Parts: sequence; structure tokens; C-alpha cells
Amino acid sequence: MTTDNTKTGGSNVDLEDLVASTDSGSRKPAGMPGKLLVGIAAVWSLFQLWIASPLPYIFGFGVFNATQSRSIHLAFALFLAYMAYPALKRSPRDRIPLQDWVLAAVAAFCGAYMFIFYEGLSERPGAPLLTDVVVGVAGILLLLEATRRALGPPLMIVASVFLFYSLAGPWMPGMLAHGGVSLYGLVNHQWLTTQGVFGIALGVSTSFVFLFVLFGALLDKAGAGNYFIKVAFSLLGHYKGGPAKAAVVASGMTGLISGSSIANTVTTGTFTIPMMKRVGFSSEKAGAVEVASSVNGQIMPPVMGAAAFLMVEYVGISYVEVIKHAFLPALISYIALIYIVHLEALKANMQGLESSNPPKPLVRKVTGFLAGLLLMMVTALAVYYGLGWLQPLLGPVAPWVIGLVLAAVYVALLKLASGYPELEVDDPNEPVVKLPQTRPTVLVGLQYILPVIVLVWCLMVERLSPGLSAFWATVFMIFIMLTQRPITAYFRGRSDIAYDLREGAIDLWNGLVTGARNMIGIGIATATAGIIVGAVSQTGVGLVLADVVETLAMGNLLLILLFTAVLSLILGMGLPTTANYIVVSALLAPVIIQLGAQNGLLVPLIAVHLFVFYFGIMADVTPPVGLASFAAAAVSGGDPIRTGFQAFYYSLRTAALPFLFIFNTDLLLIDVTPLQGILIFVVATVAMLIFAAATQGFMITRNRWYESVLLLVVAFALFRPGFFMDMIHDPYRSTEPTEFVETLGNVDEGSSLRVQISGLDDYGDPMTTYILVPVPEGDSGQERLDNLGLMLLTENDEAIVDMVTYGSDAADLGFDFDQEIVEVLAPVDRWTKEWIWIPALGVFALIVMLQRRRRDADGRTTKANAA
Repeated sequence: MTTDNTKTGGSNVDLEDLVASTDSGSRKPAGMPGKLLVGIAAVWSLFQLWIASPLPYIFGFGVFNATQSRSIHLAFALFLAYMAYPALKRSPRDRIPLQDWVLAAVAAFCGAYMFIFYEGLSERPGAPLLTDVVVGVAGILLLLEATRRALGPPLMIVASVFLFYSLAGPWMPGMLAHGGVSLYGLVNHQWLTTQGVFGIALGVSTSFVFLFVLFGALLDKAGAGNYFIKVAFSLLGHYKGGPAKAAVVASGMTGLISGSSIANTVTTGTFTIPMMKRVGFSSEKAGAVEVASSVNGQIMPPVMGAAAFLMVEYVGISYVEVIKHAFLPALISYIALIYIVHLEALKANMQGLESSNPPKPLVRKVTGFLAGLLLMMVTALAVYYGLGWLQPLLGPVAPWVIGLVLAAVYVALLKLASGYPELEVDDPNEPVVKLPQTRPTVLVGLQYILPVIVLVWCLMVERLSPGLSAFWATVFMIFIMLTQRPITAYFRGRSDIAYDLREGAIDLWNGLVTGARNMIGIGIATATAGIIVGAVSQTGVGLVLADVVETLAMGNLLLILLFTAVLSLILGMGLPTTANYIVVSALLAPVIIQLGAQNGLLVPLIAVHLFVFYFGIMADVTPPVGLASFAAAAVSGGDPIRTGFQAFYYSLRTAALPFLFIFNTDLLLIDVTPLQGILIFVVATVAMLIFAAATQGFMITRNRWYESVLLLVVAFALFRPGFFMDMIHDPYRSTEPTEFVETLGNVDEGSSLRVQISGLDDYGDPMTTYILVPVPEGDSGQERLDNLGLMLLTENDEAIVDMVTYGSDAADLGFDFDQEIVEVLAPVDRWTKEWIWIPALGVFALIVMLQRRRRDADGRTTKANAA
């Protein structure tokens, strides 16, 4: 990019220190301690690669079970936390005090205790020795201190409160009281089993998250981060408000490889924010656009941050399913943010930056775009079906052949890239005045896309585990880092193999160190969040919380959702996204599902977890503690609080989406056909753009207040047409409980009945809830009832569950002996809910017509005044 020498105004804050203090540790000791710090970090990365690979099973050594791997993982995280994070603000940054060496060694020993004494501990489950308890107490205390250093006091305080609650149960007031836990029982549960610290969250960090973070770090060190930014600017920088649109796309692409919204904000923001200010954005708005797009990077598949992998374990579905459900909301959210930026540019009549591309007619541009899109689709289909045909034909040699083909494609792309100049890394203090050409910029870095393709292929097509998929993508990334310099230099005729290999090895080493240092906070967060999850399972506080929430919300599901959203935002002000998701999903996800069922709304588990995930991410935006907003303000020189409020305003679309997909699961592509999915995507995108225009107060021209209100109603109707159709015609007809068998026989196979039941829950308390009963095969109602595994006793206008076959569909649905069927709701034939889209789009067309007429009138008035 061409730059001038005008320095932009900004803050003197050291942005590297800002990111380091929150992500990787701000201590950078010199000499041998510094070498030891980076050496241990690199060893941690190599250990994680080893346990993810098939090599331990091939060579027959270095095989660790899940518990042992988690123990070693935590030992590394604790040791590096005390090495990399100073105890206090005034603590030295250039050396490691003696007490931190001692604390690091003791903490690492406590973390590795499960690994070192695994056999002895497995021989005495539930009967810890005094030594076990001492180590456990020390480990918990040192983990809490590491949490305070790496993540700040909030998560440490929350975990401490739960530990205190576990021990002080008998002395708690009213409904909060419980039987209490002994110190031995607490330590055994939290430190010596997989119910607490070494639970699912730390397991996901060990098995999946580390490899994806390492993959992102290596991709960035190889030059992909700079490539993504340059491509985004070359494509979009010349449009109205172009730098802001480029910032959204660049941050979205960088979000694929960055697990931290703060690091994402700083990485892309140092280049994008000054350019946004150059075309007319204020400091606060430029920072807010960067924050909104960077934070949204965590919701964009295929790599959605650590919480996505936790969803796999908590919801019990594959990672591919999580990606499928999360894809549509993330995509329309990003499209809407680009549109919001476009509206801001229209309001202020902003222009783009000067393009370096030769001028082309519109027809050629469209033709070129469509030809490129068609080529990509044809290539994807050829690869998919070609490999599908080759794999069974080649048999066991197929992986080797595919590897050679991939290597050939890689070398061909480097040959292509060698014909264009290398992408320079711009000085963020020098504002860009001329954009790079699109064609050379895109072609010079296509090799960076290959590891992402390998990752997606392994996940989506080969259906490998997320950990193994990330391993193969990382191995290919390592190959690229070591070879791209010498091969490109050879094609350019200036080869110095020794120098190029050394530079590649240095980049690889830095990537291994950066990946491990970025994982310290995540490893500590997942371990500490495990304390909270362990306390919930040990004390039963989740049931208490359900009662408290139900009382506060008076049984209203919308109020419960609002309460959950507010709690996520409050916790997220101090907790990292991963820990926030673990805590809130453990506490409130079951409550939402239970109370939703009691109110007749049967919410899928994935929808609730995505709801919690979205609001946990929003906490990085919201003032007064939105860290990403502070990072952006440090770059822009704006006010961090005003930047945070502006970013939250831009992110309203992200806050609205979770409420919409709770009530309309079509947005998560649940039980929809491919054709329906395409239609839902188009309509939902239009709805989100209309929502953005309403909240921004501008569409074709400035909105009148009633136009904004009507636009919100139109957007709601497009997002949730069933709300209005249900008001016109009830989707179900109520039948008597005694007619359950007849109703089951009359409805179509494959449809569902809503059955309200009452009885006792697992704890003997009375409960009333709804069950969605899929209609099974069968020629009659009685045959279908038998296929469900249900037997009813009908007497005195009552239908009682008399028997439930063990392992049957009815048992899985939640039917139990002696429950009473209160009501049966059968679906009725009616117009599909999508008919509501027609009047909604009619109202939208009317608003467009009014605004166009007003814009044209204003234009004529302006011309007349000018004349």
C-alpha cells in the first residue's frame, strides 16, 4: 500500500503490552529466564501436537489417557502463568522474582499430581490421603492466584464464592442451605476426580482448543494476517466508507485464526482505524466498527473460539452440527454490519480511498466476479467428487496420493505468487492513501487458504474429530512455514536455501511460543470454571438457582431470557468468553429449557447454548469494562466509554439474533431442507438489513420515527412469521387426554404432537411440562402407541401413564409411570407461516417508495437553492 508521511493522532499506549497483559502475559525476562520461558512454551506446543497425533500409537510410547493429558496440560498452564504474569502492577517485567519461581514449581507439581500418582489415586477412589488433601488445597489456592494474575479478580472471586458455598452449606439461609461438604470431600471432588477442575472444560482445552489456537498463531506468523487485511482493502477500500467495510471483512477473516477479540481488534485495528478516520469516521465510530467486527469474529465458523468445542461436549452433538447451526446467524450478522457501515457512509456522504485497479465497465466486473465464483464452485465439486471416487479406488495409499496432490497444488500456488511482488507489512502509523491492486494481492497469498481448506475438509467431509482435524491442518501449516520462503525465492531466481530455511524455522519457533502463551489464559480459565461446574454438581445449587430464577421471572420465559442475557453481560465484564459460557450455561441453560417446556415452548439445547454464547461475547463490547472497546480506543485516540456504547449500538443486531432463534429455530437450520435453508438465508438477511436500517435511523434517506417503527415490525415479521400466523390461526387443536390414541392414529406419520403432562419430577416435587412427541410408524393409533413404548390407563376422563418400556422412545422423551396426560395438541392444516412475508414485504415496499420520493424532493430543493 502507498503511504504518506503524516502521522496520525492517537494514544501513546503500548498496544503490544495491552494485548500481552490480557492474552499472553506481559513479563518479558532477559537472559536465561527468558529463554526458559519461551522454551517451556514451545515444549507445551510440541506436547499438544504429540498427544493429538497418531504417533504415540504407532511407536507405542507417550500414550496418555484423558485424565493424564489434562493434568500435564494444567501443569504447563500454571507454570507459565506464574512465569509470564506478574503478581502486581508494580512487579518487575524484565525478571522473574524468586517467589514466582517457587510458586510456579509448586503449582506445576500440584497440576501434574494426577499424572504423577495416577495409579495410586485410581486405587483409592473417593478415599483421599492427607497428602492428597494438602496437595489439592495448595493446587486450588495456586490456581485461584494464577487466575487473578492472568484474568483479573472477577473469575477468581466467583470461583471462591462457590467454594465457600460448598463448605458453608448448612449455615446458608433458607432455600440456599444444603447438607454441606467436608474439606476432604471438596478436595476429592474438585482436584482428584474429573468432576471439578479436571472436568469437561479442561478436557476440551486440552484436546481441541490448544490446537486451534496454535494453528491460528502459526497461520498469523506465516503472514496470513497481513494477507487477509490487504485482500480486504484491495477489494472494498474504494467503496463509500470502504476502509470500514474492509475492516469488517478483514476482522472476520482474522477472527478465523484469532481466538481473542482483543488481539483481533489490535491486529487489524492498527491498520483499519486510521484509514476509517481518514475517510470521515470519528475516532469513536472508527473504533466501534473495529470492535463490533472483531468481537463477531468469535461467532464465525469454522473456528468459533473455545466455547464452540465446549458446546460439542455439553450439547452432545458433533462439531459439524454446531457449525451448521451457528453459520446462518453469524453470516447475516456480518452482512448486516457491512450494511450498517454503508449507511454511516451514506449519512455522512463519505468517499472511499483511491483504487489502484484499472477502470473496468460494470459488466466486466460482474462477469469476472461470476466467473470466479463459478470456477470456485466447479473446483470444489471436482475435488469433492474426485476424491470421493479416488479414495475407494486407491485404498490404503489414498492419503499418500492426496498428500502429493496437495503438495503439487501448493507448489503451483507459490509459482503463481512468485510472479507478483511480496506483500509488505505496512507501518500502522502511516495512513494509506492508495490501495493495492486486487489481482496481485489475492494471488500472492493463496497458499494461506490451503491449511484452512484442509481443516474444513477434515472436519466436514472426512468427519475427523476437531482435534485430529486441527492436527493435520497444523502439520500442513508447519510444512508451509518451513518451505514457502525457499521455494518462492527459487522461483524468483534469488535462492539462499540456508537463510530461507532458518527464517522459516524462526517463524515456526515464534508461532509455537505464541500459540502456547495465548493458551495460558484459556487453560487457566477452563480449569477455574471447572471449580464452579464442580460446585454446582456437588451441592445441587443449580436446582436452587432454577427456583430463584423462576420466582424472579414469575415463570415468564422472555423475562428468563432477559435475566440470562443480563447475567451473561455482567459476568462477561470480568470473565473471559470461555469461562463466562461455562458458568452461565451450567447454571441457566437447564433452567431455560425446563421453564420453556413448562410454558409450551420446546427449545432445542443448541439454541440455548448459542444464546448464552452470543451474550458472553457481547460482554467484550459493553461498557464500562469492554476490553475490546478499550483496545480500539487506544488505537483511535477516542473515548473508550463512548466507543463501547457506539460498538454496542452497532452490535444490536447480534443482541437481537439470540432472542429470534430461540423462538424461531429455522434460523439455526434445525429440521429444514436445503431449499428451505436457502430461502431462510435470503429472507433472514433481508430482515436483518431492515432491522439495521431501523436502528440506524437511515435507509434511502433519514427515517421518520414511524418508518423506523414499521421497519422494526417488518423485520420481526420476516424473522418470526409464526408469531403473526398463530394470531390469525392457532397451529394446534386441543383434544381430550382420553383421545390420545385416536389422535395419534389420525395425524400424519413424521409430524409431532404436543402433550402436556403432570406428575412428579426426579426429586419428588410436582411438575407440569410439555413433551414434543414425534409420530412413529404404524397403521393405527394403538400400533403407534406400542411403537413409542407407552401404555396408558384410561378411566374417569383421565389418561394415566401405566407403563413405559425401558429404552423406548417414550422413556427418552421423559414419560414416566403414573404421570397424567393433561392435554393433547394436534397440528392442524393451515396456511404456512411464510405467507406473512408477503404483507410484510408490501409494507417495506411502501416505505421504500415514500423515502425515494422524499429523497428526490430534497434533491430538487437542494438544486433549486444552489441555482
